[in-house]
Amino acid sequence: MTTVQQRFRAFASTEVLVLGDVMLDAYLWGRVDRISPEAPVPVVHVQERSARLGGAANVALNLHALGARPTVMTLLGDDEHAVRLAQLFGGLGLPTQGLLRSPRRRTTVKTRIISGHQHIVRVDEEDDHDLTDDDSERLLAAVQEHIRRARPGAIVFEDYDKGVLTGPFIREVVRTARAEGIPTAVDPKKRNFMAYQDTDLFKPNLKELREGLRMEVRADDPEQLRRAAKALENALGNRLTLLTLSEHGVLVHGGTEHHLIPAHVRSIADVSGAGDTVIAVATLLLAQGAPVRTLAAWANLAGGLVCEHVGVVPIDRERLMAECAALPETDRA
Repeated sequence: MTTVQQRFRAFASTEVLVLGDVMLDAYLWGRVDRISPEAPVPVVHVQERSARLGGAANVALNLHALGARPTVMTLLGDDEHAVRLAQLFGGLGLPTQGLLRSPRRRTTVKTRIISGHQHIVRVDEEDDHDLTDDDSERLLAAVQEHIRRARPGAIVFEDYDKGVLTGPFIREVVRTARAEGIPTAVDPKKRNFMAYQDTDLFKPNLKELREGLRMEVRADDPEQLRRAAKALENALGNRLTLLTLSEHGVLVHGGTEHHLIPAHVRSIADVSGAGDTVIAVATLLLAQGAPVRTLAAWANLAGGLVCEHVGVVPIDRERLMAECAALPETDRA
């Protein structure tokens, strides 16, 4: 039986290609002492500013925190925010050669204003239309060249419906990955939900599953969840379904395997970025060929751990390792 320590050591030899919508997560931290005389809204006295990697880049951060070697490939705007993102990538030791730019887009920026532990408001600056054909073809050519040269251990599609991932692009990358024997994992959104045909791991949350299948599914009904997972696999041809259920935990389904794993009791501060952490852990275990139940149990643990922090943060490798080691033997194989 593979031990927890052996699995974590194997993360360090895994290269993962991350594709999708990269964004800059900006934060204004302050305090609220009064209501504005101009309108019934709080006045935030800003005390600190910060910026972090968001979207698909946060998946890469989680992979990096676990010891893996992620490469992000995306298309940004040709603007100051793209420059800032490249600086953040470089400062964290992440490669920047996959950050293509185009004057036809704006780099996505999400600015969160926070007072204490209270999230006051979020301001989004973005273009969410599909890439132009020229930009998409340029990105696809770069991705296919990287796949054939680097032969990553897995590919993650991190879709935020911002337009970087389009149906034709998805189909061509999956086709290339299958030809090269590279497993694919998907964290989907609504726009391209049905475009991800024949992938290895598909990880929707319950809202995305309901919208994608146009099916009402209750989180507290195991039989409904099982039927929905089966319907998804019949529609998409994905080998595994990892369905995140918030406070109800996760469900994993594929072939003859079906496991519903409850959530662990946590002090939840912020759910932002939890899905990025779940897909990062699940992808590394997919690349190892880990048992299905182990993959789901570890991803479930990791998603809960990052929810204990305010803002989008990557997983703490040592804490995750300790909690994985404390799991029942059936979840540690």
